[in-house]
Amino acid sequence: MEFLQPGSLAEAVETAQRYPGAVPIAGGTDVMVEMNFGRHRPPALLDLTQVPELTGWGTAGGRLRIGAGVSYATLISELGALLPGLAMASRTVGSPQIRNRGTLGGNLGSASPAGDTLPVLLASGAVVETASMQGSRRIPAEEFCTGVKRNALRPGELIAAVLLPPAPGPQQFCKVGTRNAMVIAVASFAVELDPERRRVGTGIGSAAPTPRRAPAAEEFLAGVLAERGLWDRPGESAHAELDTAIVDRFGELAAAAAAPIDDVRGTAAYRTHALAVMARRALRWAWHDYIRGDGRAPACA
Repeated sequence: MEFLQPGSLAEAVETAQRYPGAVPIAGGTDVMVEMNFGRHRPPALLDLTQVPELTGWGTAGGRLRIGAGVSYATLISELGALLPGLAMASRTVGSPQIRNRGTLGGNLGSASPAGDTLPVLLASGAVVETASMQGSRRIPAEEFCTGVKRNALRPGELIAAVLLPPAPGPQQFCKVGTRNAMVIAVASFAVELDPERRRVGTGIGSAAPTPRRAPAAEEFLAGVLAERGLWDRPGESAHAELDTAIVDRFGELAAAAAAPIDDVRGTAAYRTHALAVMARRALRWAWHDYIRGDGRAPACA
């Protein structure tokens, strides 16, 4: 097995082109597990830890650009105020050691249906930026995962960054597992409220072949909030709380968007039930943040 270590993004994409079988590695929290269990033995490893263009984040045009090599720990410590949902999801990933090593790009590249950050990226309308010798592409996050552990990358293409706006309103993330920490999700759910665009975003994890949104739930809630004028006056006492019927229906529609299976972590029926519960809870938490005026991130220059 060859070990390749480029020192720049230009060198990385050139190396990826020359070694089409090379597997990119940054934190190694997924790749090394697969190798240690003998599930995968690539001809070469493409170490991206020395590529500075991948390890930082910044702002441009009102959006955040997060390098693929940014760790979960950095998402929590440096981006928690701008992207609270992503920070919430990152806190549920593994142990402190895993959060220090694992990266956002690695979570995307693994394309696991249970990837913890992926539901948040879908709810936020994130875009994945790729790089190759042919140039760069931008792929909506909801189109990036194409199947179980399969993604939309072309041969010789690397994940360069993730683009998304600072939280326009409250964000919440829920995860159910067999224990409270260091666990793969049985099911997960993310929600975002965007008052300015009158938009609701959702993301479902570990309950379908790929992470997916719940469009019917989004449209239902956005429509109800618009019809009742709740986007404009959430803090008025007569409109402060969402009706239980609204919350319950949102949960039903979110659960209906999933396509779960039975496996060693849980049954399809349990996942469906858990998603309905998590969607209701996440919505109530997000709404309470909204009526208190919390949740909107500072604007990017």
